[in-house]
Amino acid sequence: MINQTPVNKNATKNAKALLKYLCDTAGNAIITGQHTQTNPMEEAAYISEKTGKLPKLRGFELLSYSPNINYDDASKECLDEIYDNRGTLDTALKWAQSSDGILTFSFHWYSPVGGRDKSFYAENTDFDADRVLIEGTPEREAFFRDMDVIAGYLKPFCDRDIPVLWRPFHESDGTWFWWGAKGAKTAKKLYELMFEHYTVKHRLDNLLWVWNCRLPEGYPGDDMVDVISVDVYHEKYTPTDYAAEYEELVRNTTGKKVAALAEVGYLPDVGMLKRSRVPWAYYMTWSKEFIIGEKYNTTENLRKMYLDEYAVTARE
Repeated sequence: MINQTPVNKNATKNAKALLKYLCDTAGNAIITGQHTQTNPMEEAAYISEKTGKLPKLRGFELLSYSPNINYDDASKECLDEIYDNRGTLDTALKWAQSSDGILTFSFHWYSPVGGRDKSFYAENTDFDADRVLIEGTPEREAFFRDMDVIAGYLKPFCDRDIPVLWRPFHESDGTWFWWGAKGAKTAKKLYELMFEHYTVKHRLDNLLWVWNCRLPEGYPGDDMVDVISVDVYHEKYTPTDYAAEYEELVRNTTGKKVAALAEVGYLPDVGMLKRSRVPWAYYMTWSKEFIIGEKYNTTENLRKMYLDEYAVTARE
């Protein structure tokens, strides 16, 4: 049985309602979602142009809010990404207040100490996540300092009881980000530290906690996770309902949480989903070329998804 009660016992009214909505939707429909990492939200505009519809769920990026960015040793690509991302939380707040949409936040967290260029990548930083777990280390102090800064940016959403699907330490089943470089068990412990810090100290009771790892040793447990999720990027397009990924995700957790496709390169096939009823609550296509143009998702497939009665779109 899917648990419809948030793991934070002090969850706000709207956070509770959102989790129930996700649970009720899964297997009966799928919520359309789109990541937008810049203020113009050109991905949503493109979807509207091609389909006349808008995604119900919209993803926003916090990378430019990282407190420790090394501007002096950053590529043009890195700097462009940072500058294009600035102010997106203001955009997210305005959008949430003017629509019936659902917010989800991704955080490509520049390493709290050291690093160069895009230091959320492990190859660009010597930051050791294991040392965060040791009392009194500079790494632990910087980790908590960054968390406090980000909590300040999240607070306006809490003050207005705008629920947020919060997905920290994503893709921790891989080693490409610093939080996953020491393995899923370490990433799990980082998540546990944040969960306690944000629910107890900062009282961010509007957050629903989305775990994004498919390895059983990385699962924090049912008492700290509201939504289980996975990111899937297939090498080439084949129509799919992502049933195999769902079965793996449930097998490696407990089966008691609602599930989501937190990032996909290719849209799920809505016809297959209608037949199989794989209970994904939502999907979120990644940004830019993953949705704009024909490289990954054709206009035909985009229209097929957004115009189907099984797909939940936004009213604005």
